[in-house]
Amino acid sequence: MHTTTPLEQKQPMFRLDQMMRWYGPHDTVPLEAIRQAGAAGVVTALHHIPVGDVWRVDEIEKRKNTIEAAGMRWSVIESLPVHEDIKTRSGNWQRYVDNYRVSLQNVAACGLKVVTYNFMPVLDWVRTDIAYQLPGGAEALRFERDLFTVFDLFLLKRPGARGEYSETEYKVAAARLESMSPDEQQRLFTTAMLGLPGATEGFTAEQVLGLLEQYRDIDASTLRANLGAFLADVVPTAASLGLRMAIHPDDPPFPLLGLPRVVSTADDLRAIAREVPDEANGFCFCTGSLGARTDNDLPALLAELGSRVHFLHLRNTKRDTTHAGSFYEADHLDGDTDMAAIVEVALDIMRDRGESIPMRPDHGHRMLDDLSKSAYPGYSAIGRLKALAELRGLEEGLVFGATSRART
Repeated sequence: MHTTTPLEQKQPMFRLDQMMRWYGPHDTVPLEAIRQAGAAGVVTALHHIPVGDVWRVDEIEKRKNTIEAAGMRWSVIESLPVHEDIKTRSGNWQRYVDNYRVSLQNVAACGLKVVTYNFMPVLDWVRTDIAYQLPGGAEALRFERDLFTVFDLFLLKRPGARGEYSETEYKVAAARLESMSPDEQQRLFTTAMLGLPGATEGFTAEQVLGLLEQYRDIDASTLRANLGAFLADVVPTAASLGLRMAIHPDDPPFPLLGLPRVVSTADDLRAIAREVPDEANGFCFCTGSLGARTDNDLPALLAELGSRVHFLHLRNTKRDTTHAGSFYEADHLDGDTDMAAIVEVALDIMRDRGESIPMRPDHGHRMLDDLSKSAYPGYSAIGRLKALAELRGLEEGLVFGATSRART
């Protein structure tokens, strides 16, 4: 006799609210292409507004009107960035917190619902290769620990870095450097710095070292306290406005460049949830970032945080078992994360909550005609279309299977 599972027992079924990221009018992937891919809406931000400045209502409405004119909608912000002064609790941090609250008031007035942000010091994300060739010829994003060590020790030449690496790590990095041409070294340097906000402007090593200096006396404990203070400052405002805050995990989820990272593990996320016990204080659950660690049980963590998950980034990574900390971005239904288990848990959460959760296929391979086109790393059109189609099919299969079993 068939025994019904939780997936079959609860009705009605809610589906993932399928989105794609759009970088605004300068994005080489237009809104029309995103709509053709099957997304119901986009997640975006006012990238032209300097970090820390107020997002004005007229600017928000202008962006919203552009999206709606293309037959789509905008309900999730990715991202409303947090100024470095807030993260270090120094300089003009109070003014930037006040500005952040005003921006929250303005986005709520314009009908937006979810505000994504991160608390990563200096670097938003890091890769060492944005054109890692897969066996079929498509290109993926990759992080290789040894190459990043080359960048840190010999290209950036960060003071004090030598003492943070073992003798073996140093020798391996020195050998890698010796094998690289000047062009390869420059490409690594440029790629590693793409995670800097505004990196397209071309940062120098001196500028990056200056940014790192702001964190000289900030360890993980201090950064964690500063995050808690920021949450206490802004979550009550967000809650009063009906907004949901969604912090994005660290990418990669471990310390780099001597900088602490405090949104990397299950315990980190639990601590954030406890810091301000209001459901407005929640998460952007990124399976790619969290999945780069071997000690994160993603389906279990997603189920545990269910009521606090306000946005889903679905992507898959394949960890390099011979080089700890290295990984590349695999097909969305491949890699080390059980995506079927993730989507099944998400379906269960949505039924419990009685609402859909916004989701986007995070990143995508550069493939087919997009190999000859420019795009933001990870955000070409065809790879994300493929990812969205696969995730949509996975969700449909899980829902259909549960419905069919419930009938028999």
